[in-house]
Amino acid sequence: MIDRKRWLLPINQNPTPFELAMMLLSLISVIVVLMLTFAKLDGETRRLLFFIDTSICVIFISYFFINLFRAEDKRDYFRHHWIDLVASIPAIEALRLARFFQILRVIRLIRMTRSILIPLMRQRQETTLASLLVAMVTILTLASVMILLVESGDPNANINTAENAIWWALVTISTVGYGDYYPVTTVGHFIGGLVIVCGVSFFGVISGYMASIFIAPDSKQRQEAQSQQMRDELEMVLQRMEKNQETLLAEIATLKHQLNEKKEAKD
Repeated sequence: MIDRKRWLLPINQNPTPFELAMMLLSLISVIVVLMLTFAKLDGETRRLLFFIDTSICVIFISYFFINLFRAEDKRDYFRHHWIDLVASIPAIEALRLARFFQILRVIRLIRMTRSILIPLMRQRQETTLASLLVAMVTILTLASVMILLVESGDPNANINTAENAIWWALVTISTVGYGDYYPVTTVGHFIGGLVIVCGVSFFGVISGYMASIFIAPDSKQRQEAQSQQMRDELEMVLQRMEKNQETLLAEIATLKHQLNEKKEAKD
């Protein structure tokens, strides 16, 4: 039995945007594995799903080693995330099902977090990158699988292999449109239109993200300048208060001295 402390993250840690992205990719991968295991599919569709799952595994392995390299205590990180590495091994269905633990771990973190939107809004750049990654994988997966299923039944279709479907999805989502592979069915045209709309939206978000990267330094400098100005004004106010306090103490000391002199005169 797997020790929960070895794969669950610390209780006080909020899920990061990329952890949520890995959870969604794990969910997609589990669905793909279930389809490969139980669904009756033709050979090309199975090859396509295998390519998709292998690509997701590459993302998992890259994410694991990047975090392992960045971790201060690499032994502790490996002890808590070893199951992520096991679940990233492709071509072994029994190990792929270990991704359920990734999903359960992040769901547990979400349940413990009162508001998940606050940490996501505080990490806007990371949230944007994680969202783009999930959107890219989701669009490519759905587009390639759906177009292959729809077009493979038509004798005039030219999208009839896994490689053709993936290439068509990449070309269409990028709105390049080479025209070497194209749908011939009505449903295929509809799917192509949806992919084009998603591609335009996808690259629009990328353009906005890149623009924010170049604009962010100027905004940060303005914020730092405003903060420095506020600190200077606050320091001036404190100095005036200190001077007023010294003046008030001097006046009080003078009054005390005068009162003492009057008492001595009466005596």
